[in-house]
Amino acid sequence: MTKVLKNVIKRAQEWSKEEQEELAEYAREIESRRSRIYVLSEEERLAIAKAKKSKLVPEKKMRAFWKGLGVA
Repeated sequence: MTKVLKNVIKRAQEWSKEEQEELAEYAREIESRRSRIYVLSEEERLAIAKAKKSKLVPEKKMRAFWKGLGVA
């Protein structure tokens, strides 16, 4: 780990929760780009859970939609 990164992480311990989350989001973006695997944030997980409970579109149609995009 570089000296600069160690110093940022050390100072970040004193930052607000929101600022720490912002730093974590940047790190997630970099990791996603490196691994080519996107990791959902907690906010995104909650939004997906909420959407799954919604009855706007039947589950069967959503599965077909995602399959058509090559996601599922």
